[in-house]
Amino acid sequence: MVKMRTLFLIFVMLNGIQSCTDSSSNSDIMESNHEYTNNLINETSPYLLQHAHNPVNWHPWGDEALQKAKDENKLIIVSIGYSACHWCHVMEHESFEDTAVARIMNENFICIKVDREERPDVDDVYMTAVQLITGSGGWPLNCFALPDGRPVYGGTYFPKDRWVQTLNSLAKDYQNNREKWLEAAEQLTEGVKNSDLLPINNEAATFTIDTLDKMVTAWKTRFDNKEGGPNRAPKFPIPNNYKFLLQYGYLQQDKNILDHVKLTLDKMAMGGIYDQIGGGFARYSTDVDWKVPHFEKMLYDNAQLLSLYSGAYKYYKSDLYKETVYQTVDFIERELTDKTGAFYSALDADSEGEEGKYYVWTEDELKTVLGSDYDLAKTFYEIGKKGLWEHGNNILLRNKNLVEVAKKMGISTRDVQDKMALVDKTLLKVREKRIHPGLDDKILTSWNALTITGLVDAYAAFGEKRFLDLALKNANFILQNQVTKEGKLLHSYKNGTSKLDGFLEDYCFVTEAWIKLYQVTYDIKWLERAKNLTDYSMSHFYNTERGMFYFTSNTSSELIARKMELADNVIPASNSSMANSLFVLGHYFDNKAYLGMAETMLNNIQPHITGYGSNYSNWGLLYLNQTFPFYEIAISGNKLVDYSNKINAEYIPNKMLIGSKKESPLPLMEGKYVEGETYIYVCVNKACQMPVNKTSLAIKQLNSTLK
Repeated sequence: MVKMRTLFLIFVMLNGIQSCTDSSSNSDIMESNHEYTNNLINETSPYLLQHAHNPVNWHPWGDEALQKAKDENKLIIVSIGYSACHWCHVMEHESFEDTAVARIMNENFICIKVDREERPDVDDVYMTAVQLITGSGGWPLNCFALPDGRPVYGGTYFPKDRWVQTLNSLAKDYQNNREKWLEAAEQLTEGVKNSDLLPINNEAATFTIDTLDKMVTAWKTRFDNKEGGPNRAPKFPIPNNYKFLLQYGYLQQDKNILDHVKLTLDKMAMGGIYDQIGGGFARYSTDVDWKVPHFEKMLYDNAQLLSLYSGAYKYYKSDLYKETVYQTVDFIERELTDKTGAFYSALDADSEGEEGKYYVWTEDELKTVLGSDYDLAKTFYEIGKKGLWEHGNNILLRNKNLVEVAKKMGISTRDVQDKMALVDKTLLKVREKRIHPGLDDKILTSWNALTITGLVDAYAAFGEKRFLDLALKNANFILQNQVTKEGKLLHSYKNGTSKLDGFLEDYCFVTEAWIKLYQVTYDIKWLERAKNLTDYSMSHFYNTERGMFYFTSNTSSELIARKMELADNVIPASNSSMANSLFVLGHYFDNKAYLGMAETMLNNIQPHITGYGSNYSNWGLLYLNQTFPFYEIAISGNKLVDYSNKINAEYIPNKMLIGSKKESPLPLMEGKYVEGETYIYVCVNKACQMPVNKTSLAIKQLNSTLK
C-alpha cells in the first residue's frame, strides 16, 4: 500500500495538481425563484437541496449518474458534504455558484453530490481514497473518479483558483493519458479495498488488564491536564473516550485518570463549546481552551454526551453535570424534535452568512437586555475577558465556579443560581428572535437510536419520567416507520418518506437502544427485538472469514469496495457496538455463539488497541467487561422497578439488569421467582450470591468483589 501511495503521489505532483487540508459546515435557505435547477431538486436531503439551484449539473448518487458517466466517458466528480458544514458552504459560494466554474465542470465531468450522513458508505470509500492520496481528510470532500466509480484523485476544500486549475488539468490529462489513469485507479482502488483488511486473529483469546494499562499509559502522554481533553487543537468531545476512561479509572481505582475525566467534563460544560443559555454542545472547539466552537450542533454528539454526563453524575455527583443533561435534553426537545417524536440531524454553524452569529453577544447588547443583572452576567460569563472573541463579540462561557462568583459579587451561591436562571431565560428569549441557523431536518435511524440511549441513560441517572417518555416515543417512531415487514431497517426519513437500506450503524445502535429500554422497562419485547436485529445483521452483514461485520448489507447496491468500520471515532465503530451488544445479549439469552463472536471480534482488534487508545475506546469498554467481573443483576418480584431504579442510580458500569414481576422465560431468571417477595440476585457468569431483599445489600455485594 505504501508503494502504491508513493507512486500515485508522484503522479499527482508531475501533473501539477495540489491537494488541500480539511476544514469543516451549511448553505442558505433557497429562495422561490431560481435561474438554474438541477437533478437534486427531487431529493429530500437538506444538503442536496441546498445545491439544487447551482448552475452545476449535479446528480444524486445512483445508477443513473454512473451510467451517464460511462455513456459519455467522462470523469466523475464525487462531491461530499453535509448541511451543517461551514466550508462546504464556502466552496459552494466560491465555485459551485459561479457560472464560469460550473461550465468547466459540466463540459468535462459528471458531477455527483452526496450527503455524507445519508450515504456514509459512499463517504467512507472516497474519504479513504483521499486519505491515501493526501494523508488527511475532511469535508467538503471532492474526489475524482473514472466512469466506473474507481477514484483517481481528490482533496477536501479547494479555493476557487485551485479548483479551476485542478479541473482543467485533470480534464486535459484524462484525454491524453488514459492508460496512466487506469493504472492509478487500479492501484488506488486496491488501496481502498485493503485499508480495513483485518485478518482473523488465530491466537487464543486472552484478555488481561495489562493490555489496557499499556493502552492508557500511552494515551496519558497526550492528555491536557490543564484544560482537559487532548493536548492539541481542535478538540472534539469524543464521548466514548471519556466513558471508557471513567470506567477504567473506577475499576482500576486510578485517581489520576478519574481527575482527568472530571477536569475534561468540567471544562467542556463550562466552555464556549457548550451553549450556556440554550443547552447542547457544538461539534468541536477550535482551540485548546474549549472556548471557540465550530458552532454547528450535531444530534449524534449531544445524544452521546447525555450518556456520558449522566454516567459521570452517578460517580461524581456534580450538579454541573445534572444541569448540563437537563439543559441539553431541553435543547433537543426544543430545537431538534419533530412532531412524530423523531429527532432532526443538526443545526448549522452559520446564520445570516456568518459562523456563530446566532450565539455571540456584544457588551452593549447584554447591557441593554439585562440592565441591573449585567454585572453578575459579566462576571459569570467572562464578558470582555476570557469570553471576548472577535469583532467585539463575546462567547458565553464560564471560568469560575458558583462559590467563586458568589464571593466576588458578595451574594450567596443560591442567589447566583436564581439570578442566573433569570438571566439565561431572558437571553434565550431575545436570542430566539434572531435569524436561526439552518436546520437539517432529515431523520437518521442510527442517530435517533443514539438519542434513545442517551435519554434512557439520563432517566436511569435522574429518574426523570420525561426523559423516558421521549425515548419511548422515538422508539415507537422507529418501529412504525423505519422497520420493514421483513425486519430490515431503513436509514433515513423525511416528510413521511422512509428510504435507503440501513447500514450496520443503524442495526448496532438500534440494538443498543432496545437493550437500554429493556433495562428500565423490563418489557421483554425490547430484548426480543434486539435479538432479531442481531440475527438479521449476522445474516446480511457478517463476514465469517474475518469474524467481523461489513458496513453495508449483502442486499445493498455494490460500491467499488465493501468496507468495515473498525476504529472508534466521534461515533463508536459499528463493529465495536455490535461486539458489545453480542456480549450483553449472549448473557441475556445464554447464547454461546453470541459470546464467541464478541470474543473473536475483540481478539481481532486486540493487537491494535495499545498504540492509540482513543481510537479503540468503545472496544476498551468490552475489554473491561472481559477482564473485570461483569454483573448479571436479576430482580424478581413486585418491587422490581423501585429496586431497579435505585441500582440504576448508582455508578455500576460493569453490569446488566434483568427482571420480572413474575415467572420469566429468560434463562437468568429461571428459579428466581418467589411469590409475594422481591429478591435481588447478584451473579457473575450465572453464579449467584445469596439473594437479598434490599438494594443496599445488593450494592454491598457488588462492592465486595471490586479490588
